[in-house]
Amino acid sequence: MSSTTGAGAPHATKAPYDDFDGSIPTFEASGGDWDEIAAEASEIGEERIVVNMGPQHPSTHGVLRLMLEIDGETVKEARCGVGYLHTGIEKNMEFRTWTQGVTFCTRMDYLAPLFQEAAFCLGTEKILGITDDIPERASVIRVLMMELNRVSSHLICLGTGGNEMGATTIMTLSFTAREEILRVLEAVTGLRMNHAYIRPGGVAQDVPEGIEDQIRGILPKVRGYLAQLGDLMLANPIFKARLVGVGNLNLAGCMALGITGPVLRSAGHPYDVRKSDPYCGYETYDFDVPTSTDADCYSRVVLRIEECYQSLRIVEQCLTRLESTVGQPVMVADRKIAWPAQLAIGSDGQGNSLDHIKEIMGTSMEALIHHFKLVTEGFRVPVGQSWQTVEHPRGELGVHLVSDGGTRPYRAHFRDPSFNNLQAVAAMCEGGQVADVVVAVASLDPVLGGVDR
Repeated sequence: MSSTTGAGAPHATKAPYDDFDGSIPTFEASGGDWDEIAAEASEIGEERIVVNMGPQHPSTHGVLRLMLEIDGETVKEARCGVGYLHTGIEKNMEFRTWTQGVTFCTRMDYLAPLFQEAAFCLGTEKILGITDDIPERASVIRVLMMELNRVSSHLICLGTGGNEMGATTIMTLSFTAREEILRVLEAVTGLRMNHAYIRPGGVAQDVPEGIEDQIRGILPKVRGYLAQLGDLMLANPIFKARLVGVGNLNLAGCMALGITGPVLRSAGHPYDVRKSDPYCGYETYDFDVPTSTDADCYSRVVLRIEECYQSLRIVEQCLTRLESTVGQPVMVADRKIAWPAQLAIGSDGQGNSLDHIKEIMGTSMEALIHHFKLVTEGFRVPVGQSWQTVEHPRGELGVHLVSDGGTRPYRAHFRDPSFNNLQAVAAMCEGGQVADVVVAVASLDPVLGGVDR
């Protein structure tokens, strides 16, 4: 729609725009001074203009570029521009071992790292043929960590969405609640995010002693914060005026665009991978999948809060199972695959315990060689491919893995829910107000690390 007349030179181009009003000229400006363009637009009497919202914008949830064609305050066309946070994670995974790949994919959607780890490891275990060999305790820990991560992710969505609409109290409350969960994640994995904790065959190490009591201690606090958020948001007339009836996307639209997660469930479809295609033993847990038929931004807030409560239900069940499986392994028994997992910290607070070092160095030379090769070269995965999905906080996360029989993935590709959900921006925003674009994007809860990869 635009043409270049020279570096930095102001220019505007006019092109036909077919809509219900007939052929209407539009203008796109870039570079130089706006005076000439404004004067020409004023002569014609047109107020339609193309503006960029992002990629550096506080309300685009990262480096998302929205190209908005507006007529006054009305959005006539909305398009997404992505790729500003491209990291080459999928390609990099082809040059690292299967275990090292976890440290890459965990950094995609940085608000929900444990879900990428779980999807990648479950897909790897499918090709290895060890899905049924994963210890029960390892699966329980995986579910526990994912559900805590789901709550922390939803809290970020609620908090940042509230802040973007001017309600800073909602943000501070959400982040305070999230801190309670991050302390638990740090106690278990050593890190607040990008954990690389879930590994092919199980988890990196067992949970620390007393973690059950720590988690039980924070559950009432988190529920209390969720109740306060509900009071601040759901019955607030200003909040409801901004969200009710805004960003509508019905079930037909969701199905046509491949939308999943809370956005799809807000349109009435109870699709949840944990129920439809269970993994990690989710079929044995008692929880509900909340839905709505309002299909607007307000209903998505309600659903995310309710999903937090459901996740806390699952967490309580995990704690009971953890207590009944104390002492059980957290890594598959096959020593050709199992990464060292039953480790202890040395007396200096660093590294492996002396007992572990004595075992691998004193038992036999073969044990030391095996440990060295497993860590440096990695294990071999048979020729084959797998497709694995998990229920991510933003929708269905899928991973397609291909192995050529080596120690590294031949191909690793992720179906990130944020990438697919962004297709709904046009349908949700066009015809609405510019201010509603912020609300609609917030209800999608995109994370650009997962979109661009």
